[in-house]
Amino acid sequence: MAARAPRVVAELGRPETPQETADRRAEQSRKHRERQTLRNLVGSLLACVAVVALIVLLVPRSDTPIERDIDVAAVAAQAQVGIDPPLAVPDLPSGWQSNAAELRTRDADGITSWYAGYLTPSDEYAGLYQGLGANPTWTAELLKNTIATGVVTIDGVEWTVYDNRETDADVGNARYGLVTEAGESTFVLLGTATPEEFETLVGALAPTIDAQR
Repeated sequence: MAARAPRVVAELGRPETPQETADRRAEQSRKHRERQTLRNLVGSLLACVAVVALIVLLVPRSDTPIERDIDVAAVAAQAQVGIDPPLAVPDLPSGWQSNAAELRTRDADGITSWYAGYLTPSDEYAGLYQGLGANPTWTAELLKNTIATGVVTIDGVEWTVYDNRETDADVGNARYGLVTEAGESTFVLLGTATPEEFETLVGALAPTIDAQR
């Protein structure tokens, strides 16, 4: 059987040499491996996207915002250790929710205060601050250095009122505030809640305040 004539390569105008044939096949093999690697990479990425999409579809979701409801009494019981004045834990009616409770110490003068933050039934904010041995500067800073607008007596306790609801000044959350003192404690209530809601908070604080007089 006659041997097949070497293939003439158009670009060369002559048959390939054995070395050129080997080089051509090696180059073709390299390009094939590169294409195969790219296909594998794209396939892996698509598989990952599919898995993530499946997880997103299967995990149950809710449109209701997640809100914390802090056990203020439990936090206060832990914070009370080493503190003489009883920390205020108001017994509030249904519809009130606490989202923060902690003992704080101010770096500037070392004043320690008990703080509890609440969301009211109208979805407004009411903050309770109980300064232990506080000074006027501590109170003024909480109320954004605003001026008292009156005095009110609720459940036998006299409170100084800071009504900033009509001001154009930047008073932060101190749209409405109430301040009173009892024993070593200075109580500051402030927030965006209505005066009626603050009256509810004041009433719940009355036993703690009476105990410190």
